[in-house]
Amino acid sequence: MTGVEEFENLRPLLFAIAYRILGSVTEAEDAVQETWVRYETSGVEPDSARAFLSTVVTRVSINMLESARARRERYVGEWLPEPILEEPYDDPARSAELRESISTAALVLLERLSPLERAVFVLREAFGFGFSEIAEIVDRSETACRQLAVRARRHVDQGSARFDTDPQAHEQLTARFLTAFQDGDVDALRDLLAADVQLVADSGGKAPAIRKIVVGGEKVMRLLASFVSPMGQLGMSLESHEINRLPGLIVRDADGAIVQVMTFDVTDGKIGAVRVLINPDKLAHLGRVADVRVLAQKLRDLQRP
Repeated sequence: MTGVEEFENLRPLLFAIAYRILGSVTEAEDAVQETWVRYETSGVEPDSARAFLSTVVTRVSINMLESARARRERYVGEWLPEPILEEPYDDPARSAELRESISTAALVLLERLSPLERAVFVLREAFGFGFSEIAEIVDRSETACRQLAVRARRHVDQGSARFDTDPQAHEQLTARFLTAFQDGDVDALRDLLAADVQLVADSGGKAPAIRKIVVGGEKVMRLLASFVSPMGQLGMSLESHEINRLPGLIVRDADGAIVQVMTFDVTDGKIGAVRVLINPDKLAHLGRVADVRVLAQKLRDLQRP
């Protein structure tokens, strides 16, 4: 097998590692491309292409995340990871771990970790790398890696109440939410939301959006309900779609362009968080994106008494 063939066979794994460390499709693709350049120009024939490339992509991703963190601290409003509709990498033996580690809720929690903690956590929890392998990859002792993994797990566990990553639970609530929203059924919407539900919108200053987190079932319900009629009048539609390996929704305008992506955290049979990604820069890799500023003005005009 040639070096190119080996790399292409491993590309899905390399992207999966990079995306979980970086939380960005664009940056993950850049990390994989940089890994290829280093592989091609290394001048060595590694004993294990998988071990060599996993090491390179992890180290590249750690370096990229260190610089990205400074940009995210200056980010306008709330920051959410870029959504992904399909991930080419799969491992039936670790399907549950892969699904949980790529969920929007998990990626948000991983933002609490340092780049090194995040890399160790991802390699161990999502992909099942042994601590001896992880030590080689991140150039730390095995003992240090175990400590980093424990510290990372503690930060993640303290970050939020546990969320349900069961696809069936998500699918059922997402379908009920879609029906209630399309029907304008306020009572049904209220019944789906946890009492302390949060609604978070990420526009990055590139699109009109709610800058603050909206908290509370009644407030979130009223906000969502206020969009039902105007969106219908503008011919906008919601479609179910798997997002980050769990059911979510894509909102499109009358011409089929993407307006936003919505994902949900499900806890104890209720929606505990609604995450809305509106930043067009974070949606461009999914397809044609709507002019959300024009659309937002039309929505405001329709919402006025």
